[in-house]
Amino acid sequence: MSRPQSPLQALLPQSDDRLAFLKGFIRQPKDVGSVIPSSRFLERRMVEAARLERAESVVELGPGTGGTTRAILRALPGHATLLAIELDPMFVDHVRSIEDSRLFVHQGSAEHIAEALRVHRLRPPQAILSGIPFSTMPESVGRSIIEAVRNVLAPGGCFVAYQFRGAVARLARPILGEPESSLEVVNVPPMRVYRWTV
Repeated sequence: MSRPQSPLQALLPQSDDRLAFLKGFIRQPKDVGSVIPSSRFLERRMVEAARLERAESVVELGPGTGGTTRAILRALPGHATLLAIELDPMFVDHVRSIEDSRLFVHQGSAEHIAEALRVHRLRPPQAILSGIPFSTMPESVGRSIIEAVRNVLAPGGCFVAYQFRGAVARLARPILGEPESSLEVVNVPPMRVYRWTV
């Protein structure tokens, strides 16, 4: 008989995901932005903010070890597609181990969303979700990613980003306008979730 989880254990992702995430953080701390993956509470808040239940095409930027990817897949309709774009080859291999025919994994920069959609022959997304750390990248790269998001979103689509710091909101205001925002405190560290609709 298994022992019940403590509140802290319930908050944390699976141990193999934590280890892979920690290794990624040690190798490329500026690209990962945290020492552990997102909590299931943050994953749920992201999925709810993106309103995925009617989406046909979704993009995830920076899936890391795939915790949020799995949460997105659970929320998506059976006919939908999810394109996960990841720069780190170790994380790419981790996410490719997820067995779901709706999932397409692309190794590359989030600046090139349009190209990744073309390569995989996917439709313009109704939602783009992002956990990449805008606060640790050059501002020119951050602006380029946000412009790429704006350029590929389907009409009425949304961009949802979860961040420890507010760099994404500052960079996105001139491009996407003022975001809606909420704070998820049941995460290590607490994260702010931003949402824009185009």
